[in-house]
Amino acid sequence: MAKFTIEFGRDGLPPADNDGRLDAPAFHRNHDAIWTALAEFLDEKTNAMPGHALELGSGTGQHVVAFARKTPSLTWWPSDIYESHLASIEAYRRVAGLTNLRAPQRIDLMDDSWRWRGNDDSDRLAAMVCINVIHIAPWRVAQNLFAGAGRFLASGGHLFLYGPFMRDGAHTAPSNAEFDTSLRTRNSDWGVRDLAAVTALGQENGLKPVKIAEMPANNLVLAFERR
Repeated sequence: MAKFTIEFGRDGLPPADNDGRLDAPAFHRNHDAIWTALAEFLDEKTNAMPGHALELGSGTGQHVVAFARKTPSLTWWPSDIYESHLASIEAYRRVAGLTNLRAPQRIDLMDDSWRWRGNDDSDRLAAMVCINVIHIAPWRVAQNLFAGAGRFLASGGHLFLYGPFMRDGAHTAPSNAEFDTSLRTRNSDWGVRDLAAVTALGQENGLKPVKIAEMPANNLVLAFERR
């Protein structure tokens, strides 16, 4: 079993059944904590007016289903780059039967000009969510994620990142340092990102940090707001 999973179904657990649904063990450990951090912002939005939320790197699709179920006034758009993940997301979507959860779309954040497929080009996003992505991808992915947030988020919209982060160049726990070493050994372009570098990306794209929420297992949720 891989210590960390890049593509579920290939280097993680196989499908749970024959309908394509994949299971991410981390989902069962972290989805409640992540939602607690997001709810402070998303509940306010859904109470105010309907909107759209885009998840980048939806993986198995379990998080987006859980969040869509809690926010009926938000229309959720999952995405990923792996075909096995897109199939899993669609399988979870069919089983959930939620009217506010759209079919998954392929988005590659290595593409500088990536776009999301909404109802109309004029649609602006109330939220973007990215869970456990930027440390298992080249820095260019983080750059393009924030550039897209600057393009697509509505004024007052939020970008949420979840994962491990360094603070002032130092790891917050020995386990995170070990994890960082394992990532960089596998691919020198990967690694646990520094909070200051990520915040600088936000500032370059008109996003200000509004909350840092401590999560289990030495992870964080970072919330940014588009000015």
